Amino acid sequence: MGRPAAAGLGSYSGRVPRPVPVSGPFLTLSGLFVSVLLTSNLVAVKLIAAGPLTLPAAIIVFPLSYLFGDVLTEVYGYSAARRVIWLGFGCNLLFAAFILAAGVLPGAPGAWDATAQGAYQRILGFAPRLLAASFVAYVAGEFLNSFVMARLKLATRGRWLWSRTISSTLVGQGLDSAIFITGAFAGVLPGQRLLSTILAQWAVKTAYEVLATPLTYAMVTFLKRREGMDAYDLGTNFNPFRLAG
Repeated sequence: MGRPAAAGLGSYSGRVPRPVPVSGPFLTLSGLFVSVLLTSNLVAVKLIAAGPLTLPAAIIVFPLSYLFGDVLTEVYGYSAARRVIWLGFGCNLLFAAFILAAGVLPGAPGAWDATAQGAYQRILGFAPRLLAASFVAYVAGEFLNSFVMARLKLATRGRWLWSRTISSTLVGQGLDSAIFITGAFAGVLPGQRLLSTILAQWAVKTAYEVLATPLTYAMVTFLKRREGMDAYDLGTNFNPFRLAG
């Protein structure tokens, strides 16, 4: 005759897995945030023509990270968004490290020649300068976006979501574009071209946020009802390096 699975566990009974207090929608949104970030790194090497502008292909996907960041801050609060931003940074660092490691491993004779290695390096190889500029721009831009979003929510008492998402994107994406373009291309592009590239990326990313406003409203409305949450960051410590609380 069988017995309950937990019977006879003795001293192990306190180690039975318990439900993790993290909701499914939060995990899904966090996963989407990280996926967008990693996808951006892969497609950024391709330059696309947008009328008279030349822009990295990441422009079609990276602005979504700000949309998801806005939703995280609006529904769950700055502290939750802070954890996800650092999660994205860690995943991005691991992603880049393994791609670089794979690039230096010797290729299989007869299956991986110099042409294949050159193609790998051209598409997946990261120049140290570009990688550093990307990491710094990401952290600075995402945290500024989340901070402005949280502070404006208090200032407006939770009203005018559209004005808060657009305003936070203006400053966050502006800082991101300025740091990345300057860090990656200063001394390579002439000063006027450098400035025009920063402004072009900033304008396109902000327009993306404006056009995505209905999607932001839909996501926020759904999550607030589903989660029963509407966080206000009263008394929040906005130090980006504070992971607890």
